[in-house]
Amino acid sequence: MPYYYGYGYGYGYHGYGDFLANNIYVLLLIPVLALSLWAQFQVSSSFRRYSAVNNRRHLTGAQAAEAVLRAHGIYDVPVRTTRGHLTDHYDPRDNTIYLSESVYGAPTIAAVGVAAHEAGHAVQYALGYGPVRLRTAILPLTQIGSKFSFLLLFAGMLLYSQAMFLAGIILFSLTTFFQLVTLPVEFNASHRALETLESQSLLWDDELVGARRVLRAAAMTYVAALLMSALQLLRFVLIFAGRNNREQGGGRQ
Repeated sequence: MPYYYGYGYGYGYHGYGDFLANNIYVLLLIPVLALSLWAQFQVSSSFRRYSAVNNRRHLTGAQAAEAVLRAHGIYDVPVRTTRGHLTDHYDPRDNTIYLSESVYGAPTIAAVGVAAHEAGHAVQYALGYGPVRLRTAILPLTQIGSKFSFLLLFAGMLLYSQAMFLAGIILFSLTTFFQLVTLPVEFNASHRALETLESQSLLWDDELVGARRVLRAAAMTYVAALLMSALQLLRFVLIFAGRNNREQGGGRQ
């Protein structure tokens, strides 16, 4: 079949690599997307379920976070409320734990689990936990990558520039690497939270089961995000490799 400036029913200069990459991407996208949707559903359903169950000690989210901090000898991290649903986070810039309204003052199992998790992040920073230090160090590069990667990828495709496309891949890979580093950070924060809740008897054994389910569901969203990013990265790499092979084989015939 003749080639017309790189186009020939999907098998031209750029066509075959793109065709193969897109088909592999679509094939793998289905289970990854299913996992992502399942994880989001589990987070919502688990949080909703255990937000309807008060813990026996009537410990609020704010009190639970403070208790976890005290258990690790940390007294300089304030716990404040913030608007929104599931907007809970620890901000290392001002060394503050922010809890959503449904967590801060709620004496529920879900609130205690989520708040303890955020306190676990504060503990990580206080102790200089390795992965969290690495994530902090690469954050500026990740922000640059997320801002310019798709611009370079799009320009590389449009202008048929392998150099620009490769630069876009490298920048995008920083985002994927950041999400990879995030996994141990999130799992470790949950581990610290649950371990402290148990050792300090902040929750009873049957209540710990509920808190564990909430945190496990939340962790799966990070796994799904990593897989989605890795899949996208694989697609770009396959497109690049396919086009590179065409260039070396004289694909513009």
